[in-house]
Amino acid sequence: MNRTPEKDPQDWTTGDEPMTGPQESYLSTLAQEAGEEVPAELTKVEASQLIDRLQEKTGRGT
Repeated sequence: MNRTPEKDPQDWTTGDEPMTGPQESYLSTLAQEAGEEVPAELTKVEASQLIDRLQEKTGRGT
């Protein structure tokens, strides 16, 4: 299997841009399952980090 290593979100050149639509949608789903609120105006990096945390909390990322 040829896997490309994931780049650390902190190293993303576009990481300070606003989160994407798919990130916002998925975060909304995860936050609802986790009983949490999604802060407004997240960057792509912040959204990615929150997705990782909420996936761990909800068991979706396993």
